[in-house]
Amino acid sequence: MKLFRNIAVLFVLLVLSNTILAEEPMRIAMDADSVSVHHGQRNLLCYRYEDVPFKPYVQQLYSPGGINVLRDAPHDHLHHHALMYAVAVDGGNFREEQNEPGRQMHKSFDDMRIDKKGDTSRAGFVEHIDWINPRSGQLLLKEDRTVKVCQLDDVKVTLLSWQSSLGVPPAGKSMVLTGSHYFGLGMRFLESMDSGGEFLNSTGQVGDIVRGAERLARADWCAYTANADGRPVTIAMLGHPENLRHPTHWFTMTTPFAYMAATLNLHKEPLEVTSDKPLILSYAVAVWDGPVDKSKIDRVYGRWLDSQ
Repeated sequence: MKLFRNIAVLFVLLVLSNTILAEEPMRIAMDADSVSVHHGQRNLLCYRYEDVPFKPYVQQLYSPGGINVLRDAPHDHLHHHALMYAVAVDGGNFREEQNEPGRQMHKSFDDMRIDKKGDTSRAGFVEHIDWINPRSGQLLLKEDRTVKVCQLDDVKVTLLSWQSSLGVPPAGKSMVLTGSHYFGLGMRFLESMDSGGEFLNSTGQVGDIVRGAERLARADWCAYTANADGRPVTIAMLGHPENLRHPTHWFTMTTPFAYMAATLNLHKEPLEVTSDKPLILSYAVAVWDGPVDKSKIDRVYGRWLDSQ
C-alpha cells in the first residue's frame, strides 16, 4: 500500500510538472506526507496530510516576500498546528491531543489543479476527511475541505481560501458541535511574533474580555501585525458573510503568546448539524509584508468575496 501511494504521488507530481507547470507561474508539488505550492521560485504554502496523528493542517504560509508566518507544535502547546480547524463533536475533542482525542483522518484528494480567475493563477485541492470518534471508531462527520492559494500582485498579498463542508454520514441523524471559546479555525504565529504585536478588526472594536488578555469580537475580518524575526508582517483572517453566525466571532490573545481563531461561539451556543444539511464555512487568510491599514484589508476582503 505504501509503495502504491508513493508511485501515485510521483505520478501526480510528474503530470503537474510536465503540463500545468509549463504554462503557469505556479506549481504544485506532492510527496508522501505533504502538498506544497510554489510561485516561481518562491514558496507559498505547505499542507501536511499524512504522518500527522490527529489532523491535517496548513504547516507553512508565506508572505510575498518569502516570510513564513506559522508555527507548528510549539513546546508549550504541541497541539497547536500552525493553521488548523478543530471543534468538539458529540463530546469528542478534536482540538486538544490528549485524553483520547478525536482524529481527522485524511482519505483522499481530488480536483488538485491550477486555474485562473481573471489574471490571477490559483493553486488548490479538495481533501476528503473522516472525523472519527476515538473510543468507538464511529464516523461522526465527513468533511470536504477546499484549500486554494494565490498571490495578488497588484496589492502585494498572499491569499489563502479555506472552505470546510461538514456533513453527518448517512447513518447518522445529527451531530452537536461544541467547544471552548477558541475552538474553530485557529492560527499560531512564529515565536518572534508572540510579543509586541497588535490586533485590528473591521469594526475597530476591541471586543469583550473572556479571561486575562483573551477577547472575542464580532467582525468581518481580524488582523494581526507583528515582527517576524525582525521583519514586520500583517496577517488577516476573513469570514464570509454567508457563514452561519456571521459576523465571525474572532478569538484573540496576546499573552503569554499570540493566537487568533475564527469561531462559532460554540461555548455559548452549541450547534446541531443534521444529515440533510451540511455546515459550510468559508474563510480566508491574507498575508502582507509590512504593516497595512484598514482600507487595504477591506480591499482584499472585497476581492476575496468577488472571487467566490
